[in-house]
Amino acid sequence: MEYKTLIVTKEDWLATVMFNRPEAMNASNQQSIADLTAAIADIEADDNILAVIMTGGENIFAAGGDIKYFSEAGHLEMEAFIAKCHAVHDRMAASAKPYIAAIGGLALGGGCEMALACDIRIAGENAIFGLPEINIGIIPGAGGTQRLPRVVGSGWARHLILTGDMIDAKTAFKIGLVTKVVPVDQLLAEAKKVAKGLARKSPMGIRSAKKCIAMSETCDMPSALAYEQKAWAFLFSGSDRAEGMKAFLEKRRPNYINK
Repeated sequence: MEYKTLIVTKEDWLATVMFNRPEAMNASNQQSIADLTAAIADIEADDNILAVIMTGGENIFAAGGDIKYFSEAGHLEMEAFIAKCHAVHDRMAASAKPYIAAIGGLALGGGCEMALACDIRIAGENAIFGLPEINIGIIPGAGGTQRLPRVVGSGWARHLILTGDMIDAKTAFKIGLVTKVVPVDQLLAEAKKVAKGLARKSPMGIRSAKKCIAMSETCDMPSALAYEQKAWAFLFSGSDRAEGMKAFLEKRRPNYINK
């Protein structure tokens, strides 16, 4: 498929989605969200893909929404737009596949929210994060007010959302917004290394783990623990669990078949 605002590549088991709207610092508009929705749908339908990297390259991840477009749109159009943003971010977060954000340069507003929808966030040393929407009279609308507190806690989420302050990669690592910071010229290589490790895991195990983690964010503890118990037991009915344990005992790499 061809996209106007993305470059999507597939290498065996890995899909890489690179934002490609440099004239607008990869800012989001109707076209970019339509492209992203189509790209994620294609990736999700491809059973050969076991991991996904989201990136803007070394110099910029995404600088949020296209303010010129926003300034000329009415509230009903904006409600429809943000609903599409929610839908594609929710699909990434709920996917059975692990999504990795490789963040170089600016990740502001919607760019930061895009990264928050990913499972793992790796930052280049030049990365800058922020949710500056409050400075132009709005709030984060693509999941930021909900996902950021779940990732970094209420205190830092309130600070970043209410002040609109930007933070560097070192601070992002300190507060848990990212889990690794690397030299920017090693960013994509590191993301691929992490993706390769994830691709070697049982897809059934990855899917079950992601669902259990999601339950922890929306359910009370007894309900979430009951779900975890069932998910854990369910994996014992599959061949991947048997293969994983057999490979461990035989001191070899497992060959999972996603069953």
